[in-house]
Amino acid sequence: NIAVKAAPHQRELELLVEAGFTPEQAIHVFTENGATWLGQEQRIGTIAAGKQADLVVAKGDVEKNIDAVEHVETVFKKGVGFDPQKLRESVRGMVGLR
Repeated sequence: NIAVKAAPHQRELELLVEAGFTPEQAIHVFTENGATWLGQEQRIGTIAAGKQADLVVAKGDVEKNIDAVEHVETVFKKGVGFDPQKLRESVRGMVGLR
């Protein structure tokens, strides 16, 4: 199990919980509420048949311990699974170049 430094959006989830939201409420703010704000709730924001499958699988129960968002095991983009460590390695040194 590799501990990964939280990405900004992961830390924002943790901060919402620190501010008093439950982990479930914080996740809702980032997913369904975010999709609604963007006008994309028919396509993203919840898990349902026909919606775009962009998911993050974390080790642990984020509804009990929001810090589990820092332990990402798999990232799904448009239904395809990716290894998060390989993703990070593939862009190492490229940040700010484009």
